[in-house]
Amino acid sequence: MKRLYLLALLLFAPLASGQQSPNTPAAAQATPSPTTAIAMWRATLPGGTYSVALRSIVSVSSHEYVVDGAARVTEVNIDTAGSALVRFYFIEPNTVNAPAGFGAATLEKTQQILQEGAQRSGQEDAWKKVVKSYPTTTHTRTVEYRIATKEALTKLFESAESAFRLNKNTVFKGE
Repeated sequence: MKRLYLLALLLFAPLASGQQSPNTPAAAQATPSPTTAIAMWRATLPGGTYSVALRSIVSVSSHEYVVDGAARVTEVNIDTAGSALVRFYFIEPNTVNAPAGFGAATLEKTQQILQEGAQRSGQEDAWKKVVKSYPTTTHTRTVEYRIATKEALTKLFESAESAFRLNKNTVFKGE
């Protein structure tokens, strides 16, 4: 009887303590695998943070256009399989080519004076933030970020496009 008790103890004690018996098949001993991480692209910017699963990205594009002859916009769009579209853009005054005898330095000085005037009047943020005029520039399901420099926008595009093409987790930190 003692032997039978010892044999039962050896066979069932591991089960009672949550351990597997050495005779249990490997499939039964397998522990659940950890959750697979989702490959993401994330942009952390002064205006907020945007994250998207790389598997949801359909396209990454960049283009330039002029708005009402007054502003030149360089825009990066990330189109996704979801219902939201994200736009990152840099906006600058649209300056025409200087006429003969009117140098680029004069145009730059004029822009500087205009920006200083905007700072003194408290309107300097208008060139730093997304500006919308409802309903003409407000679109449902559109997320927009204004980028401080064209160089930063170019780096953002390269980051998003590379993450999309290589399916690689990437974080872009903007200025």
